[in-house]
Amino acid sequence: MSDMAPGHDSEHIIRVRGVRNAFGEQVVHDGLDLDVRRGEILGVVGGSGTGKSVLMRSIIGLQTPTDGDIQVFGEPTIGREETEAVEVRKRWGVLFQGGALFSTLTVAENVQVPLREFYPGLSQSLLAEIANYKVVMTGLPAEAGPKYPSELSGGMKKRAGLARALALDPELLFLDEPTAGLDPIGAAAFDELTKSLQHSLGLTVFLITHDLDTLHAICDRVAVLADKKVIAVGTIPELLALDHPWIQEYFNGPRGRAAVDSAERAAAGATPHPSPAPAPARPDMR
Repeated sequence: MSDMAPGHDSEHIIRVRGVRNAFGEQVVHDGLDLDVRRGEILGVVGGSGTGKSVLMRSIIGLQTPTDGDIQVFGEPTIGREETEAVEVRKRWGVLFQGGALFSTLTVAENVQVPLREFYPGLSQSLLAEIANYKVVMTGLPAEAGPKYPSELSGGMKKRAGLARALALDPELLFLDEPTAGLDPIGAAAFDELTKSLQHSLGLTVFLITHDLDTLHAICDRVAVLADKKVIAVGTIPELLALDHPWIQEYFNGPRGRAAVDSAERAAAGATPHPSPAPAPARPDMR
Protein backbone atom coordinates (compact mmCIF):
# COMPACT_ATOMS: atom_id res chain seq x y z
CA MET A 1 0.00 0.00 0.00
CA SER A 2 1.30 3.46 -0.89
CA ASP A 3 2.06 5.85 1.97
CA MET A 4 0.77 8.64 -0.27
CA ALA A 5 -2.91 7.99 0.44
CA PRO A 6 -4.88 11.25 0.88
CA GLY A 7 -4.87 12.49 4.46
CA HIS A 8 -2.17 10.01 5.46
CA ASP A 9 0.00 12.41 7.44
CA SER A 10 -1.36 15.64 8.90
CA GLU A 11 2.13 16.73 10.02
CA HIS A 12 3.26 17.25 6.43
CA ILE A 13 1.52 19.85 4.28
CA ILE A 14 3.52 18.88 1.17
CA ARG A 15 4.64 15.36 0.27
CA VAL A 16 6.63 14.70 -2.91
CA ARG A 17 7.55 11.16 -3.93
CA GLY A 18 9.60 9.93 -6.89
CA VAL A 19 9.10 13.03 -9.01
CA ARG A 20 10.77 13.16 -12.40
CA ASN A 21 10.84 16.31 -14.50
CA ALA A 22 12.33 16.27 -17.98
CA PHE A 23 12.36 18.71 -20.88
CA GLY A 24 13.18 16.68 -23.93
CA GLU A 25 16.42 14.87 -23.20
CA GLN A 26 17.26 17.17 -20.30
CA VAL A 27 16.34 15.51 -17.02
CA VAL A 28 16.02 18.04 -14.20
CA HIS A 29 14.66 15.80 -11.42
CA ASP A 30 14.79 12.04 -11.15
CA GLY A 31 13.32 10.27 -8.13
CA LEU A 32 12.95 13.43 -6.06
CA ASP A 33 11.38 13.08 -2.59
CA LEU A 34 10.53 15.90 -0.15
CA ASP A 35 8.33 16.50 2.89
CA VAL A 36 7.38 19.97 4.12
CA ARG A 37 6.17 20.09 7.72
CA ARG A 38 3.18 22.09 8.81
CA GLY A 39 4.13 25.48 10.28
CA GLU A 40 7.78 25.53 9.22
CA ILE A 41 9.77 27.80 6.95
CA LEU A 42 11.61 25.44 4.62
CA GLY A 43 14.45 26.95 2.62
CA VAL A 44 15.19 25.33 -0.74
CA VAL A 45 18.69 25.76 -2.15
CA GLY A 46 20.73 24.33 -5.00
CA GLY A 47 23.06 25.31 -7.78
CA SER A 48 21.88 26.90 -11.03
CA GLY A 49 19.95 24.41 -13.13
CA THR A 50 18.99 22.11 -10.26
CA GLY A 51 15.31 22.93 -10.79
CA LYS A 52 14.29 24.79 -7.65
CA SER A 53 11.61 26.79 -9.45
CA VAL A 54 10.62 23.75 -11.51
CA LEU A 55 9.98 21.89 -8.26
CA MET A 56 7.79 24.71 -6.96
CA ARG A 57 5.90 24.89 -10.25
CA SER A 58 5.36 21.12 -10.10
CA ILE A 59 3.89 21.38 -6.61
CA ILE A 60 1.46 24.17 -7.54
CA GLY A 61 0.43 22.54 -10.80
CA LEU A 62 2.10 24.78 -13.38
CA GLN A 63 4.47 22.00 -14.43
CA THR A 64 3.36 18.38 -14.85
CA PRO A 65 6.07 15.87 -13.87
CA THR A 66 6.65 12.90 -16.15
CA ASP A 67 6.49 10.59 -13.14
CA GLY A 68 5.92 10.62 -9.39
CA ASP A 69 3.31 11.74 -6.87
CA ILE A 70 2.69 15.08 -5.15
CA GLN A 71 0.22 15.79 -2.38
CA VAL A 72 -0.63 19.15 -0.82
CA PHE A 73 -2.92 19.18 2.24
CA GLY A 74 -3.29 15.43 1.75
CA GLU A 75 -4.74 15.88 -1.74
CA PRO A 76 -3.02 14.72 -4.95
CA THR A 77 -2.17 17.56 -7.33
CA ILE A 78 -1.12 15.60 -10.42
CA GLY A 79 -3.72 14.49 -12.94
CA ARG A 80 -6.69 16.23 -11.32
CA GLU A 81 -9.42 18.03 -13.17
CA GLU A 82 -9.28 21.81 -12.93
CA THR A 83 -12.53 21.93 -10.97
CA GLU A 84 -11.15 19.43 -8.44
CA ALA A 85 -7.97 21.43 -7.86
CA VAL A 86 -9.64 24.78 -7.19
CA GLU A 87 -10.39 24.21 -3.50
CA VAL A 88 -6.79 23.18 -2.81
CA ARG A 89 -5.36 26.14 -4.75
CA LYS A 90 -7.38 28.55 -2.64
CA ARG A 91 -5.32 27.43 0.34
CA TRP A 92 -1.94 28.58 -0.97
CA GLY A 93 -0.41 31.82 -2.21
CA VAL A 94 2.59 32.34 -4.49
CA LEU A 95 5.15 35.13 -4.79
CA PHE A 96 6.98 34.61 -8.06
CA GLN A 97 10.42 36.01 -8.85
CA GLY A 98 10.38 39.78 -9.16
CA GLY A 99 6.81 39.99 -7.91
CA ALA A 100 5.32 39.11 -11.34
CA LEU A 101 2.78 41.92 -11.05
CA PHE A 102 0.45 42.78 -13.93
CA SER A 103 1.95 46.00 -15.28
CA THR A 104 -1.38 47.44 -16.47
CA LEU A 105 -3.06 47.00 -13.08
CA THR A 106 -2.53 49.06 -9.94
CA VAL A 107 -1.21 47.42 -6.79
CA ALA A 108 -4.73 47.20 -5.37
CA GLU A 109 -6.05 45.71 -8.60
CA ASN A 110 -3.23 43.15 -8.60
CA VAL A 111 -4.19 42.08 -5.07
CA GLN A 112 -7.81 41.76 -6.18
CA VAL A 113 -7.00 39.34 -9.04
CA PRO A 114 -7.24 36.07 -7.03
CA LEU A 115 -10.28 37.41 -5.16
CA ARG A 116 -12.09 38.11 -8.43
CA GLU A 117 -11.11 34.69 -9.76
CA PHE A 118 -12.27 32.61 -6.80
CA TYR A 119 -14.99 34.88 -5.34
CA PRO A 120 -16.62 36.60 -8.34
CA GLY A 121 -19.59 37.75 -6.26
CA LEU A 122 -17.65 40.13 -4.00
CA SER A 123 -18.65 43.78 -4.21
CA GLN A 124 -16.19 46.38 -5.41
CA SER A 125 -16.19 48.08 -2.02
CA LEU A 126 -15.26 44.84 -0.26
CA LEU A 127 -12.58 44.06 -2.86
CA ALA A 128 -11.06 47.50 -2.26
CA GLU A 129 -11.19 47.04 1.51
CA ILE A 130 -9.50 43.64 1.40
CA ALA A 131 -6.82 44.90 -0.99
CA ASN A 132 -6.06 47.85 1.30
CA TYR A 133 -5.80 45.50 4.27
CA LYS A 134 -3.33 43.22 2.48
CA VAL A 135 -1.24 46.15 1.23
CA VAL A 136 -0.84 47.55 4.74
CA MET A 137 -0.23 44.04 6.16
CA THR A 138 2.91 43.72 4.04
CA GLY A 139 4.38 47.00 5.22
CA LEU A 140 3.44 49.18 2.26
CA PRO A 141 1.75 52.54 2.83
CA ALA A 142 -1.93 52.65 1.96
CA GLU A 143 -1.01 55.20 -0.72
CA ALA A 144 0.72 52.41 -2.66
CA GLY A 145 -2.64 50.85 -3.58
CA PRO A 146 -3.46 53.18 -6.51
CA LYS A 147 0.11 53.08 -7.90
CA TYR A 148 1.22 51.02 -10.88
CA PRO A 149 4.19 48.61 -10.67
CA SER A 150 6.33 50.97 -12.75
CA GLU A 151 5.99 53.54 -9.96
CA LEU A 152 7.35 51.19 -7.29
CA SER A 153 10.86 50.38 -6.13
CA GLY A 154 12.11 46.79 -6.31
CA GLY A 155 11.40 46.18 -2.64
CA MET A 156 7.90 47.64 -2.91
CA LYS A 157 7.15 45.38 -5.89
CA LYS A 158 8.11 42.35 -3.81
CA ARG A 159 5.80 43.47 -1.00
CA ALA A 160 2.98 44.14 -3.47
CA GLY A 161 3.46 40.64 -4.88
CA LEU A 162 3.37 39.28 -1.34
CA ALA A 163 0.14 41.18 -0.66
CA ARG A 164 -1.42 39.46 -3.68
CA ALA A 165 -0.09 36.07 -2.50
CA LEU A 166 -1.86 36.65 0.84
CA ALA A 167 -5.14 37.82 -0.72
CA LEU A 168 -7.02 34.58 0.00
CA ASP A 169 -5.70 34.12 3.57
CA PRO A 170 -3.62 31.08 2.57
CA GLU A 171 -2.25 28.43 4.91
CA LEU A 172 0.74 27.76 2.64
CA LEU A 173 3.00 30.39 1.07
CA PHE A 174 5.45 29.83 -1.79
CA LEU A 175 8.23 32.41 -2.13
CA ASP A 176 10.59 32.24 -5.12
CA GLU A 177 13.77 34.25 -4.52
CA PRO A 178 11.95 36.98 -2.56
CA THR A 179 15.10 38.92 -1.59
CA ALA A 180 16.91 38.68 -4.95
CA GLY A 181 17.96 42.13 -6.14
CA LEU A 182 17.33 43.81 -2.80
CA ASP A 183 20.02 45.64 -0.86
CA PRO A 184 21.07 44.04 2.46
CA ILE A 185 18.81 46.30 4.54
CA GLY A 186 15.81 45.68 2.29
CA ALA A 187 16.49 41.93 2.25
CA ALA A 188 16.74 41.80 6.05
CA ALA A 189 13.47 43.75 6.36
CA PHE A 190 11.72 41.32 4.01
CA ASP A 191 13.06 38.38 6.01
CA GLU A 192 11.71 39.92 9.20
CA LEU A 193 8.35 40.52 7.54
CA THR A 194 8.19 36.90 6.35
CA LYS A 195 8.95 35.57 9.80
CA SER A 196 6.44 37.90 11.43
CA LEU A 197 3.67 36.90 9.02
CA GLN A 198 4.51 33.22 9.38
CA HIS A 199 4.19 33.52 13.14
CA SER A 200 1.07 35.69 13.25
CA LEU A 201 -0.83 33.91 10.47
CA GLY A 202 0.32 30.35 11.19
CA LEU A 203 1.77 29.95 7.70
CA THR A 204 3.85 27.16 6.27
CA VAL A 205 6.46 28.69 3.94
CA PHE A 206 8.23 27.04 0.99
CA LEU A 207 11.11 29.45 0.33
CA ILE A 208 13.49 29.24 -2.64
CA THR A 209 16.54 31.37 -2.02
CA HIS A 210 20.26 31.85 -2.66
CA ASP A 211 20.51 34.23 0.29
CA LEU A 212 22.60 32.67 3.05
CA ASP A 213 21.55 35.40 5.48
CA THR A 214 17.91 34.45 4.89
CA LEU A 215 18.65 30.77 5.54
CA HIS A 216 20.33 31.56 8.85
CA ALA A 217 17.80 34.21 9.92
CA ILE A 218 14.41 32.60 9.35
CA CYS A 219 14.52 29.04 7.99
CA ASP A 220 13.68 26.16 10.30
CA ARG A 221 15.12 23.60 7.88
CA VAL A 222 16.87 23.67 4.51
CA ALA A 223 16.40 21.26 1.58
CA VAL A 224 19.37 20.88 -0.76
CA LEU A 225 18.82 20.07 -4.45
CA ALA A 226 21.70 18.37 -6.26
CA ASP A 227 22.22 15.33 -8.46
CA LYS A 228 18.60 15.68 -9.75
CA LYS A 229 17.01 15.14 -6.34
CA VAL A 230 16.86 16.42 -2.77
CA ILE A 231 20.08 15.08 -1.30
CA ALA A 232 19.55 16.35 2.25
CA VAL A 233 17.03 18.15 4.47
CA GLY A 234 17.80 19.48 7.92
CA THR A 235 18.89 22.39 10.04
CA ILE A 236 22.04 24.18 8.95
CA PRO A 237 24.15 22.52 11.71
CA GLU A 238 22.83 19.13 10.53
CA LEU A 239 23.74 19.92 6.93
CA LEU A 240 27.19 21.10 7.92
CA ALA A 241 27.82 17.66 9.43
CA LEU A 242 27.47 16.08 5.98
CA ASP A 243 30.47 15.62 3.69
CA HIS A 244 28.78 16.31 0.35
CA PRO A 245 31.14 18.65 -1.57
CA TRP A 246 28.43 21.08 -2.78
CA ILE A 247 26.98 21.46 0.73
CA GLN A 248 30.41 22.10 2.22
CA GLU A 249 31.35 24.59 -0.49
CA TYR A 250 28.03 26.41 -0.20
CA PHE A 251 27.83 26.73 3.57
CA ASN A 252 31.55 26.86 4.39
CA GLY A 253 32.67 29.15 1.57
CA PRO A 254 33.54 32.82 2.25
CA ARG A 255 29.92 33.96 1.95
CA GLY A 256 28.72 31.10 4.11
CA ARG A 257 31.17 31.96 6.88
CA ALA A 258 30.21 35.64 6.63
CA ALA A 259 26.54 34.70 7.01
CA VAL A 260 27.34 32.62 10.10
CA ASP A 261 29.30 35.50 11.63
CA SER A 262 26.43 37.88 10.88
CA ALA A 263 23.87 35.54 12.43
CA GLU A 264 26.00 35.08 15.54
CA ARG A 265 26.46 38.83 15.95
CA ALA A 266 22.73 39.38 15.52
CA ALA A 267 21.94 36.72 18.12
CA ALA A 268 24.45 38.16 20.59
CA GLY A 269 23.14 41.70 20.26
CA ALA A 270 19.48 40.91 19.75
CA THR A 271 17.02 43.28 21.37
CA PRO A 272 13.24 43.03 21.36
CA HIS A 273 11.73 44.62 18.29
CA PRO A 274 8.87 47.07 18.76
CA SER A 275 5.48 45.64 17.89
CA PRO A 276 4.39 46.52 14.35
CA ALA A 277 1.58 48.97 13.89
CA PRO A 278 -1.76 47.17 13.95
CA ALA A 279 -3.32 46.47 10.56
CA PRO A 280 -6.78 47.79 9.86
CA ALA A 281 -9.71 45.60 10.87
CA ARG A 282 -9.80 42.52 8.68
CA PRO A 283 -12.64 42.43 6.15
CA ASP A 284 -15.04 39.51 6.18
CA MET A 285 -15.25 37.74 2.79
CA ARG A 286 -18.27 35.66 3.73
